[in-house]
Amino acid sequence: MAGRLRAIAAVATAAGAAVFGTMAATRAPPPATVTPPGSPLNLPSRKKQWEDLQSQEYDILVIGGGATGSGVALDAASRGLRVALVERDDFCSGTSSRSTKLIHGGVRYLEKAIMQLDMEQYNMVQEALRERETLLRIAPHVARELPILVPIYRWWELPYMYAGLKMYDFIAWLSKKKEDKGVSGCYMLGRDAAMAAFPQLNTASLRGAIVYHDGQHDDAAMGLAVALTAAKEGATVLNHAGVVELVKQRVGEDVPDRIIGARVRDELTGEEATVHAKCVINATGCFTDEVLKMDNPKQDDVVVPSQGIHVVLPSRFCPRDVGMLEPSSSDGRVLFFLPWEGRVVAGTTDSASHVSRNPKPNQKDVDFIIRELNKKLSPDVQIQSSDVRAAWSGLRPLVKKPDSTNTESLPRTHFVHVSSSGLVTIAGGKWTTYRQMAEDAVEAALKERQDIKPSSPSRTREIFLVGGERFTPTLAHRLVALYNIDIEVATHLATRYGDKAFAVLDIDPQPKLLVDGFPYIENEVVYTTRAEYARTPEDVLARRLRLAFLDNEASHAALGRVTQLMAKELGWSAADAKRHKKACEDFLDTMIVTPHDQAVAPPPPPPPAAASAAV
Repeated sequence: MAGRLRAIAAVATAAGAAVFGTMAATRAPPPATVTPPGSPLNLPSRKKQWEDLQSQEYDILVIGGGATGSGVALDAASRGLRVALVERDDFCSGTSSRSTKLIHGGVRYLEKAIMQLDMEQYNMVQEALRERETLLRIAPHVARELPILVPIYRWWELPYMYAGLKMYDFIAWLSKKKEDKGVSGCYMLGRDAAMAAFPQLNTASLRGAIVYHDGQHDDAAMGLAVALTAAKEGATVLNHAGVVELVKQRVGEDVPDRIIGARVRDELTGEEATVHAKCVINATGCFTDEVLKMDNPKQDDVVVPSQGIHVVLPSRFCPRDVGMLEPSSSDGRVLFFLPWEGRVVAGTTDSASHVSRNPKPNQKDVDFIIRELNKKLSPDVQIQSSDVRAAWSGLRPLVKKPDSTNTESLPRTHFVHVSSSGLVTIAGGKWTTYRQMAEDAVEAALKERQDIKPSSPSRTREIFLVGGERFTPTLAHRLVALYNIDIEVATHLATRYGDKAFAVLDIDPQPKLLVDGFPYIENEVVYTTRAEYARTPEDVLARRLRLAFLDNEASHAALGRVTQLMAKELGWSAADAKRHKKACEDFLDTMIVTPHDQAVAPPPPPPPAAASAAV
C-alpha cells in the first residue's frame, strides 16, 4: 500500500517538476418556425404519488430524499424495479442543500493519504474524482468546471503545492472513463498574473499562485434533478412524507422478524398509510441512527454529525469566474472562497454538533471565517460582519471511528450495513460520490433479497438528469432570441432548468421579476409548484430558487409574493397561507446571524510555521 502511494507521488512530482439591477423580463412571441427542445416533465401529481404509495407493493422503499436517497431511487428504478421514496421534509432539505457547492475529490484528503500512507483516503479521492467527471457529463446545466486559485506567500510552498495538485490531476486522469471530457490541469502564475486573476488578493509577500480546477454545482438543483429523474424512470417519490414506524413480519422462532415496509405520514395532511416493500433502504444522512433505532432500539449510534458554517457575501469580494482556496487557516482547516449564483460563498468550518432539522450558524464561526479570509484579502477589500447577506449551517453525516479524536479527522468514506431484519443502511460519504453510494446500496439490497430481479445492471453513469439531455452552452442566448428576455434571466433559467427552461417561460408571456437584483421570475414559483413538487414557500425560496441561501433580506421581501402565487396554485385558504408564510419566516431566521456594526479585526500574525497543510 505504502509503496503504491509513493510510486504515484513520484510520478506526479516528476510530472509537475455581479451585482445587477432591476431587469426587464418581458418577451415577444417566439417565431413559429422554431421548435423549443424542452418539454414539460408531466410527472404524476403529488396526490397520485400518495395514492400509488398506498396501493402498490414495491421492490424497494427508500427512506430519505437527499442526494443519496434520490440516487438510490434512480438507480433502482432505472434497473426496472418498483421503487418508492419518501422524505420527511423536502427533497435535499438537509445536508444536501448546505454544502460548499463543489464537486471535488478533496485536495486535503489527498494530502492525508500521502502523508499518512492511508489507502482508504486515497481510494476515496480516486472514487470522488471519477464521480466528478460523471456529474459534469450527466448534469451539464447545473454543474460546471471552476478554476480555484491557491495564493503562495512562501517560496518553498510553490513546488510543494504544485506537486500535490499535479498529483490530483494525475489521479483524475487515471480515474477518468473514456466518455468523460476531464477538467483542465493546474498551472502556475507569477505574482503579477496572480494579482490580475484575483485583484482582491493581499499582495504583501505574495510570490505567485497555482490554479487548479474542480467542479461546481447548485447542490439543491442537482439533488432535485436526481429525484425528478427517478420519478421519470417510474419511481414513486414523495416529499413531506415521513416514516413513523417500520413494519415487520414474524418469521419464526429464533429468527429475527423481517422488515416488510413502513408506516408513512403525509406531513401536509396528517394522513397515514402503510407502504409494503420487499426491502427498505435507510438513506437519511444525519438521521441514520433515528431509523436504525426504529429497527433495533438497542442499536449503537454510527453517525457523528459535524457542523459546517458558510457565509454569503456580495460579489465584489471575488472575481466572477475564479475561486480561492486557503489551504491552512490558523487552526488547520481548509477554507474556500467561491463565486456562486452572483454572490460569494465562504467556508467552511468543521466541529462536532448535535442533530437538528434546521441547524443555525453561530457568530463565533462566522467571525472565524471572516477573520481568516481578511488575512488573504487586500487591506482595501476587508470583509465586515455587516457584509454578510446570508449564512447557513450544514451537518455532515460522518461515520464513527473509535480512534478519531475530532470530526475533522473522520474520513468521508461511506459504508453499507444490512441488519438482521433486512434493513439496508447507507451512510457517510460525500456529495460528489452519491451516485456510487446509491449503486452500492442497491447492490446490497439485491444481495439481501434475491427475489428482487432487476432487468439490467446499474445505468446511472449514462442517464442524463432532468434538464441536461438537450442542454447546450448557448441555450441562454437562444432563450434571449426566442423570448426577448434579459441575458441574466436567460442564463439563470438555462443553468437551473436546462432544456426545461422553455416550459418555465411558456407559463406567462410577460414574466415578471420576483425581487429586484436577482434573475428569478414569478413563472418559476408556478412551474416548481406544478412540476417539481414544491409545497411550501420554504421549498421555493430555499431549494427551487436559492434566494434564502443568497440574501436573507431579499428572501423576506419575496416571501409575500411567493406565498400568494403558491396559494393560488394549491388552493390555500387565508389561514393556510398565513401559516405557511410564518413557517418560512421562522426558517429564514436560521439562515442569518445578527451582524456587528464594525469589521472583524484579524488577529496578530502568527510566527512563521515550519510546515503547512498545503494540499
